[in-house]
Amino acid sequence: MKKLFTLGAAMLSLTFSASAQKMASCCARPAGNLSASATEAFAMLATDKDFSGGHESPLPYKYEGEGRNIEFKTPDGKPGHGFEIKSATPSTKYLFVIHEWWGLNDYIKKEAAAFAQEMPGVNVIAVDLYDGKVATTPDEAGKYMGEVKTERAVAILKGVEMYAGPKAQFASIGWCFGGGWSLQEALLGGKQTVGCVMYYGMPEKDVAKLKMLNSDVLGIFAAQDKWINPEVVGQFKKDMATAGKSLTVESYDADHAFANPSNPKFNQEYAAKAHGQALAYLRGRFKVKA
Repeated sequence: MKKLFTLGAAMLSLTFSASAQKMASCCARPAGNLSASATEAFAMLATDKDFSGGHESPLPYKYEGEGRNIEFKTPDGKPGHGFEIKSATPSTKYLFVIHEWWGLNDYIKKEAAAFAQEMPGVNVIAVDLYDGKVATTPDEAGKYMGEVKTERAVAILKGVEMYAGPKAQFASIGWCFGGGWSLQEALLGGKQTVGCVMYYGMPEKDVAKLKMLNSDVLGIFAAQDKWINPEVVGQFKKDMATAGKSLTVESYDADHAFANPSNPKFNQEYAAKAHGQALAYLRGRFKVKA
């Protein structure tokens, strides 16, 4: 994926096999009501040495391109934060970029800027679900990911929606931790949601909630993923069909985080192809030209 810095971490496989049940989620708790088994599963991967050991610390990098740090109000009264690259022309189209387990680091800012450059007329905001914390080691990443509270993450996402405004169109994209939250953002956005891209993130299992989606979903997955495995993806397909919603699945014969340049399982060819698919999808939903 052209310059796709997913940088690590996965969401989870919830309960589709014995091994999946043991793995649980590295996605912080998704929005809405979840079953007890699901909520108990969250953040288990934060302390899973097998999981964290597969993610090398990101190399030092400093983003010096366009964009600015922003602060916005949230429903819980605490300010939310993000990194915004505004369209050169006034626009009500907003892409929310949701980071993986490292947090909103400079790599994610660069990724947000890449989408802004590739989609003129779209405002891009990288949303910070860690409230300013940025990890530089797997231990830190696991700690911060495990500390994310559902209510706070939902408040942040609702806050950035309010920042965009009641007439805005929303689309979201995220990887791993952010992949699951991208889907949750699509649900939170309601009728303002026009698109959702999730890279190997945890699918929503509540069909009643999926029925409330206002857009289709592009899911990009890895066939060798031990966490969001083909069985998990297969169930997601069934659930979306039951909900009467459209899901496009692109599956690559690769391992989890294959689009992450800092991961040993990085596959440059597949990453570039997946990025092209995500970009074409988003351009179509926002109705912007290449």
